Amino acid sequence: MVDTTHIRIGILTASDRATSGEYEDLSGPEIQCLLDEILTNPIDFHKRLVPDNIEEISDALIELCDDLGCALILTTGGTGPAPRDVTPEATEGVCDRVLPGFGERMRSISLKYVPTAILSRQVAGTRGACLIVNLPGSPRSIRETLEELFPSIPYCIDLIGGPYITTRSGRMDAYRPPHARRE
Repeated sequence: MVDTTHIRIGILTASDRATSGEYEDLSGPEIQCLLDEILTNPIDFHKRLVPDNIEEISDALIELCDDLGCALILTTGGTGPAPRDVTPEATEGVCDRVLPGFGERMRSISLKYVPTAILSRQVAGTRGACLIVNLPGSPRSIRETLEELFPSIPYCIDLIGGPYITTRSGRMDAYRPPHARRE
């Protein structure tokens, strides 16, 4: 069954090189491609490409959440240990609550594929009724991580007062506890 609950999703890529035109952003489009595969809701995607700058990342997150009403914002880029990697700081700075389990889970997933996943500083948190999640930077890592992480996202959005998100049965099943009811 296709859900008709309309949702807004923000996709934010933080990259100095992509914003300067040095290379094409492939990570943001990979996020959208995967979400198109798994979600049944009608979706408005709002995409932002910003340099690795804490103020610009923070401003874009606030705009996507507060002004555009995104229920979910997925970021990519800027989560490593390099001096310009400031996406986690920007995310924590705009969130009401940090949800450490998301970062822990993403690192555990990525460690199955690469030993350098331990260097990742991905975080997640909520701002009002919006969930913000920092994903890895490479398209392959995004897919590996989001495939395992996403089943928990719809229920989190339920709990913070966001729209009811549904997935394609058989492709990916969103997890909701048996006592959770659709409102």
